[in-house]
Amino acid sequence: MPVVPVHDVNVAVIYYSSTGTVAELARLIADAAEHAGADVRLRRVAELAPRSAVDANPAWAANVAATADILEATHDDVLWADAVLFGTPTRFGNVTSQLKQFVDTLGGLWQQGRLADKVYSGFTASATKHGGQESTLLALYNTVHHFGGILVAPGYTDPAKFTDGNPYGTSHVGGPDTPVDAEAATAARVQAERVVRFAKAVKAGLATTS
Repeated sequence: MPVVPVHDVNVAVIYYSSTGTVAELARLIADAAEHAGADVRLRRVAELAPRSAVDANPAWAANVAATADILEATHDDVLWADAVLFGTPTRFGNVTSQLKQFVDTLGGLWQQGRLADKVYSGFTASATKHGGQESTLLALYNTVHHFGGILVAPGYTDPAKFTDGNPYGTSHVGGPDTPVDAEAATAARVQAERVVRFAKAVKAGLATTS
C-alpha cells in the first residue's frame, strides 16, 4: 500500500489572478503541497479593479466566475500557516496591486512579530517572455525579509529546474489562451515539495528550541 504522508504542517497558498493563469498554478501548488504532507488552504485575495474593467475582458470575467467558490484570504490564513506561498502575475515587472494590498494590511501582525520564522515562497506568470517574472519575484521577496521570514526558493535543486530555468519560483509565460504546460506543472510540484520539506524541518527545529 502507498505510504500516506503525515499532515503535520500548514501551508497557505495565497494568490491573485486576473485571467486564470496564476489561479491554475496556485491549484497545482496547493495539490502538490497536500500530497507532500501538508494541510493546505487555497485562498485568493480581493479584486480591486472595478467591475466594468473585469466585464470588459471576457477571460477576466470568466476567471472571476470560475474561482468564486475559493475563499478570500484573511489574516488568519497567514497566522495559521507554517509556510505561505504567494502568487501574482507580473505588472510592469512588479507585484500586482491586489496582492500587494493584502500584504500591506499585514503590518499590524508584522509589528507584533507574528509573521517571523515562517517559510515563504512565490510564483508568477507573465503574458510575454522575459516579461518581468524574475523582478516580480525578487520584489515580492523583499517583503519576506522584512517579515523575518525564511525564504525557500526552488533554486536549481531538481533536474527539472534546468529545463524551466527559473530558480526564484514557479513561472509561466502566456495568457488565458496559453494553458499552463507540463513544464510549469513540474516546477509547481518541485517548489511545493521543497517548501513543505523545509516547513517541516523549521517547525520541528523551533519546537526543540522553544
